[in-house]
Amino acid sequence: MKCSIQGCPGDYESKAIIHTVQHDAEVFVFENVPAEVCSVCGDTIFSPTTVQHIEELLVSRRPKKTVPLYEYA
Repeated sequence: MKCSIQGCPGDYESKAIIHTVQHDAEVFVFENVPAEVCSVCGDTIFSPTTVQHIEELLVSRRPKKTVPLYEYA
């Protein structure tokens, strides 16, 4: 599928990515998230099912791992 960004000649490719979400005052990092990513500009699209799953995981708040978070100040 062609990229939806005006003027971008790229095509979307299926990939598993790392996705970061800020929810309330916390930052969550999700690994292996299925997405369509433009090969040229990097625009990213998630399916409605993927978005729903991420939202469900945010509610459950049971991460499998924790990671350090650095503030660039």
